[in-house]
Amino acid sequence: MRTPTIALSLLLLLFSTFLTSTPTPTPTHKLDCQTFIPNSLPKPTQSPSWTSDGEPQTILSQETAAGTEFQSNNFSLELHHVDALSLSPHASPESLFNLRLQRDAFRAKSISDMASGRGRQGVGLGRMNFSSSVISGLSQGSGEYFTRLGIGTPPKYSYMVLDTGSDVVWIQCSPCKKCYTQADPLFDPSHSSSFAGVACASPLCRRLDSPGCNNRQKCLYQVSYGDGSFTFGEFSTETLTFRRVRVNNVGLGCGHDNEGLFIGAAGLLGLGRGKLSFPSQAGRRFGRKFSYCLVDRSSSSRPSSIVFGESSVSRTSVFTPLLTNPKLDTFYYVGLNGISVGGSRVPGITESHFKLDAAGNGGVIVDSGTSVTRLTRPAYIAMRDAFRAGASNLRRAPDFSLFDTCFDLSGKTEVKVPTVVLHFNGADVSLPASNYLIPVDGNGRFCFAFAGTISGLSIIGNIQQQGFRVSFDLAGSRVGFAPRGCA
Repeated sequence: MRTPTIALSLLLLLFSTFLTSTPTPTPTHKLDCQTFIPNSLPKPTQSPSWTSDGEPQTILSQETAAGTEFQSNNFSLELHHVDALSLSPHASPESLFNLRLQRDAFRAKSISDMASGRGRQGVGLGRMNFSSSVISGLSQGSGEYFTRLGIGTPPKYSYMVLDTGSDVVWIQCSPCKKCYTQADPLFDPSHSSSFAGVACASPLCRRLDSPGCNNRQKCLYQVSYGDGSFTFGEFSTETLTFRRVRVNNVGLGCGHDNEGLFIGAAGLLGLGRGKLSFPSQAGRRFGRKFSYCLVDRSSSSRPSSIVFGESSVSRTSVFTPLLTNPKLDTFYYVGLNGISVGGSRVPGITESHFKLDAAGNGGVIVDSGTSVTRLTRPAYIAMRDAFRAGASNLRRAPDFSLFDTCFDLSGKTEVKVPTVVLHFNGADVSLPASNYLIPVDGNGRFCFAFAGTISGLSIIGNIQQQGFRVSFDLAGSRVGFAPRGCA
């Protein structure tokens, strides 16, 4: 009769040892959480209203209504969300979102290749906003955000991609050897009194990375993007009109052979830091300052905006210094020294994960055309694991595309989720929950909107920027973030 008793005692001892060796994890501090209200993927919205000549229907200030050469230190325009320009009005939200992730993967690879020296001139896919109404281009097959911009004299309004990861300004021109489909008629330079070719020997032509010359001694340009898209044609100067504010003599590529994923938009307005970007060419006229604010993607009816001039910088902004990459001047590099989840710094993430070295490798950029923030893989894994632990009360869902941390929030009207804070040098940016938990289908599946990358380059994407007024103060060499900046 003693043998069963001994056996039972041994079993109890083993069970007790198992319990003590695998304790239930308990937080060492109170978890900092915020309320998250799950909203479905936004449905395609109606296109914004434009006047008969293609100009945005906006109320102009007395200062700009005359349509004279730009003198003001400030000007601004509305931006509209992606689906407003849909060329596929019957496309489902899920299919549009999948296309966006496909483009995003191309763009992230293009940027990483370019930063590492493997890419070609320019950065493809996803491009965005400027002084005009900005429209998000999720369904355009080209960038994320668009604006309505006047080209030439008299101005012919067209959709232009706006992009902080590109420099050269260009538009499709007739006669066109090969052009992709765009929403507006091709720009005809022969109908513009302000169009002028650029001589091969001019300083403006020499700013191009690889200028060419035709038999009339006029400057030629070519920009190739990492996804295989390219534009080629005559480099010129032209007048750009934002609402009725004119900016003269902007260096612009008049593309006669343009191929790739720029469907819908007529061209691109580069907002990067390079010598030929719009801020570099015209920056003195608006103090070398501009900012944008992108609305929550689930609130498509609210306008986004872009502002140029002193008023573009919000008084509530927190600033981080701009860093310089010695081998690449296009991107906006910033310093990131850590990330907090649930109110505590993630111990596995240090400044070394995001360091921009002397050779130009690594670093962190702020980019308008990349949607999902990419972090170097060790930093991402540490952050993801901390978030999973803090969100252990939520029911997990299968992975989706590049997202490996998803939750089933079907039937929920609100949930509590751990806070996420990005610690830039000199600026702590606390993200709203909708900037890191996003819907990926119509069945209540939400995913943690970050991804890991084996590239040394990290990219702060526009999902994480939404709702903030992001200021690019080139005069002060800094980037600012102001929460609730879209009001």
